[in-house]
Amino acid sequence: MRKSWIWPLAALLLLQAALGVPAAAASSGMTQYRVYQNDNALREFATREQAVRYAASYAYSHVERIADRAWIWDNLPRYKVYQSGKSRPQWEYAEYADALAKARTLRDAHIRDLQRPGWVYSNHTQYRLYQGDKTMPEWEFAALDDAKAEAQRWSNAHIMKVSSNSWIWDNLSETQKEAQRSGPEIYELRQDGKPAGERYSFLLDAIRAAAGVKNSQVYNTVSGEQVHSNVAPYRVLQNGREIRTFFGLDNAVQYAKRYAGAQIVRDAQVWWTNIPYLQVKQGDKSLRYVHTREAAVELAARYADSRVLTEDGRTIWSNLKKLLYLGWNGSSRSDTIRDQLVRTQGLDIDSPTWFELAAADGSLRDTSDAELARELRGQGMQVMPLVHNQFDPELTEAFLADKAAQKRFVDALIERLTALQADGVNLDFEAIKADDRARYTAFVGRLSAAARQAGLTLSIDLPRGSLSWNHKTAYDHTELAELVDYVVIMAYDQFYKGSDSPGSVSGLQWTEEGVKQFLSYGIPRSKLVLGIPYYMREWQLDASGQLIGNRTLLMKDLPDLLASVQATSQYDPVYGQDKYTYQQGGSTYVFWAETPDTVLARIDIAKQYDLAGVAAWRLGYEPSNLWTSMLREK
Repeated sequence: MRKSWIWPLAALLLLQAALGVPAAAASSGMTQYRVYQNDNALREFATREQAVRYAASYAYSHVERIADRAWIWDNLPRYKVYQSGKSRPQWEYAEYADALAKARTLRDAHIRDLQRPGWVYSNHTQYRLYQGDKTMPEWEFAALDDAKAEAQRWSNAHIMKVSSNSWIWDNLSETQKEAQRSGPEIYELRQDGKPAGERYSFLLDAIRAAAGVKNSQVYNTVSGEQVHSNVAPYRVLQNGREIRTFFGLDNAVQYAKRYAGAQIVRDAQVWWTNIPYLQVKQGDKSLRYVHTREAAVELAARYADSRVLTEDGRTIWSNLKKLLYLGWNGSSRSDTIRDQLVRTQGLDIDSPTWFELAAADGSLRDTSDAELARELRGQGMQVMPLVHNQFDPELTEAFLADKAAQKRFVDALIERLTALQADGVNLDFEAIKADDRARYTAFVGRLSAAARQAGLTLSIDLPRGSLSWNHKTAYDHTELAELVDYVVIMAYDQFYKGSDSPGSVSGLQWTEEGVKQFLSYGIPRSKLVLGIPYYMREWQLDASGQLIGNRTLLMKDLPDLLASVQATSQYDPVYGQDKYTYQQGGSTYVFWAETPDTVLARIDIAKQYDLAGVAAWRLGYEPSNLWTSMLREK
């Protein structure tokens, strides 16, 4: 957030800007590739090789080039093995040979090429062996000769052909058949649970009779078990509507191939389909089913808020991501905070200034409002209070030297955040001595561990600084980024209250170079939040052009100021802003305007570099119409 920096190191930044020194090796550590598992970003890398190597250790992963979201690599399965219409995650393969090896170990198995309709392999049951009216799962065969070979081991055996639901072979002699026919009439024909004909002594006679009664079944009245069914088990559906049934799967498949959007269902399981494995949706609306990943992503990319889903409901690509908007209140007063928030649109995270390091012994000053926290959560807003160190280097030095003080502070802070049911905390320790660099990193590590234990998000505010001298400050960007969930770049005060020459609070080129520098530290884009100013600085010069003073000018006050003075404006390409000049009381006043257009330009920078979001210092400084434009930019 905005502070009056009085560090000597700030002078180096001004010198660098004045000399036009580029960010040294800004792209050296900048990530270029992002690894996803399904549609969840995992990590980013500078090289394709690093990204692919990392992605290879995760199932359903892929690598995209960040700049244009080009799909570079994936290990998504191409072939899927099913048994009786069911599959398992471990039955998915990139190579057909691997899928085939597995399928050959299973009964009623088939292989689906996920980029084509139907099957590419099947070994489903064609014949079923019975002994009397009993059968077993292992008595199902794809070949008649195999069924007969097994039948030779059993007496009173017969074989049913699945496709015709008919008795085609048995090892009963005529004498044995006549003997069974003269036995008790134990087989009853039923339809819809009710008797539907005569009773039979010989099972074959009951089965033949059932063939003439639609949807009939044969029951053994002694055992009470169903021993045969004339209900065709395979249902052919088109767009969810049943159009025909079959006893045999092969016959059902040949019929279903004639219809788009077809499925074959048995026992609530889909045994065959020509509906593509991938579906593109925009919101809740289905746009199209697509066979190939390439075509699905290409289609989805043409629609906002779209995603590509697999048949089992996994999202493998989407463009649903929206920028997070964080707003600092700069106040602990609940009435002020409410007044600020009522003017916002699309704000995701609110950060009231509720906590501060009160003393070197780790005492916590707490001005939080539990009722307001509940109110904000009820409005769907995340609450991430700010905690600061009073920007006192001596106080902070003593605190960082005392581990017991740090534990006291962390324990009290986490306890209160938990009681507030806050979503996280925003750490804003500034004006820390460079000698405390390692101790500050260690403190953030302790706070981070406690926050994670409590399920809290931790964000940290870091000055934009300069790649040429940040290593000499208290902020170890690379180490700190590993410890927190978000890093907020305080990309303002390029020219600040103590500057000895006029300039912009935050030139657009300077802001963008700052983003590049933070990326060069290896900080993931998904962790970076760009801080943007809702203020500017007006500089007062005497008749000779010497700087004699400056003041903060709020965005919301700019229209009234321009209406009250005779100002001239000129676009300044150095800062990407309009420079205003006017005369009053013998002095010349100059400022670089922060306007809705420059705010949107900063948001565009965040989008261009695919950052997590933006953070505004501070709420209440902006014109009321700004948030409508910001909402449309999310």
